[in-house]
Order: sequence, then C-alpha cells, then structure tokens
Amino acid sequence: MGKPKFPYTTVFLLLPLLFSCIFADRSEKIPLAKVGDEILYMSELESVLPNNLSREDSILMAEDYIKKWVTTELLIKKAHENLTMAQRDVSKELEEYRNSLIIYRYKKELLADKMDTLVNDEDVRQFYDANKQNFILANDILKAIYIKIPLQVSKPEQARAFCEMTTGEDLKELQEFCLRNAESYQFYLDEWVDARIVLQNLPDMPEDFSFPNLKNSLVEKRDEKYYYLVCVIGYGRKGTVAPLEYVSNNIRDIIINNRKTEFLKKIEEDVYVEGIRNQKFKIYHYEAE
Repeated sequence: MGKPKFPYTTVFLLLPLLFSCIFADRSEKIPLAKVGDEILYMSELESVLPNNLSREDSILMAEDYIKKWVTTELLIKKAHENLTMAQRDVSKELEEYRNSLIIYRYKKELLADKMDTLVNDEDVRQFYDANKQNFILANDILKAIYIKIPLQVSKPEQARAFCEMTTGEDLKELQEFCLRNAESYQFYLDEWVDARIVLQNLPDMPEDFSFPNLKNSLVEKRDEKYYYLVCVIGYGRKGTVAPLEYVSNNIRDIIINNRKTEFLKKIEEDVYVEGIRNQKFKIYHYEAE
C-alpha cells in the first residue's frame, strides 16, 4: 500500500501542534510540505520567523510562508514540464548575474575605501554659484514665527511687539509669552519651510496669498476665538533662485553623486590601461573581406 497523501490544508491544521512540539527537539527534521521530491522542513520556517511574534501571528505567518513555498515549487515544476531544455538553461544568465554582482561588490569596496566624501562649504558655494538656474523655487518658502492666541487673553497683540524684534532677550520674552498664553505656536527660525505649511494654520486665507517680502513684516488674522500672528523673518518667492542655505544639503548630495560617477568611470579606465600595460589581454583584428 502506498503512502497516504494528505491535502495541503492539513499542514495548516497541524501547525499549532507543530509549534508546541518543535521546542522539545529542534534537531528533529519535521516536514511541513512536499512538492515532488522537494520538502519544506520546520527548521527552514523557523529561520524566517521573527522571535518576537505572538503564537497566533507566528501561525499566520507560517501559513503564508508555506503557501508561497508550495506555489513557488509548483510553478518551478510546471515550468520544467512546459519549457524546452534550451529554455530551461539559465547558466548564461546566472553567470552574467554572478559577474555583475562581484563587480558591484568590488566597486562598492573601492568607493568606501578610496572616494573622497568630504564636501566643504566652499565646494557647495562654488557649485551653487555656477548652477543657480537649477535651483528655482517651486513654492514660496519662509522663515517665520507663527502664534495662535485665544482672544480671552488680555491684549493678545502684545505678541506683535515681541515679534518685531526676534533676537536676544526679545525672542526669549516672546517664547515665554507663548508658553503662558498661546494655544499653539511654532518658531521656524533655524531652517526654511514651505509657506503653505504656515498658511494652512491661518483662517480664510486665499490660495494665491503671498507673504510680504520684507524682513520682520507681519500677517495678522482673527476669527471668533483666536488671534493669529505670523512674523516673517525671511522670504523666498516662487520662481526665484532658492537661498543657498535651503539647497545646501541637496547640493552636497549632487556633488557626492557626481564624484561617485567620475570615480566609477575612472575605475574602468584604470583597469583597462593596466591591462594594456601589463599585457593582460589581447584583441584580435580581422580585415574585412
């Protein structure tokens, strides 16, 4: 009598039992699924399951993994049955992939060991000055202070006086005023921010609103409950050249990527020149008939 064949779903029903038994003897090979001569063992499943999963999550993940494993093996079997020997021969593709992977790892090691990744401020400035046309603002940006104060606060407009001076003790006093009285506030002073982020906090603002292009200019709004104040410290208008500070990190990335491209190109040129110098290769030339 032949071995009994269990339906695939039987594996899933047994999983809770297997999970409770596996810790008793991890060295034992417990089969979970079989397609043809290929067998999936519990040890393989254990290697992919995170340790911090609950019992229920482990079972669900195991079921999914087994289903994918079975599906993959069935597809492989189906492909072998329906493709010619020539179509099944992937040795050339495997060799090409192996070679490209080895070359990639070699270049990666050279990049890590040899390429200069230091970009100083002067490098950034020179690149910015030479390529300003590539750094046009797509949206208005600004440095600003945003404050939202309940109207029941006595003289909420006091914040305006602090806002007109945004250095030293005045800024400290404004921060203390906001801590005591503001419903919410945000100081956008250390970096540029998209003006739309500030605009969305103001009531009844037109979509085409432009902040005043003046340092320490003010935008004030009121509704039934709150007084809103935006003190504009710096402003960059859409369609103009972005401030260097705003694009400096992007420029550093561009410089690094350019160096990487040139470095990899030089690797290939150098290995070719070395091959010529050391007579490591020969190219055959034939005259056309």
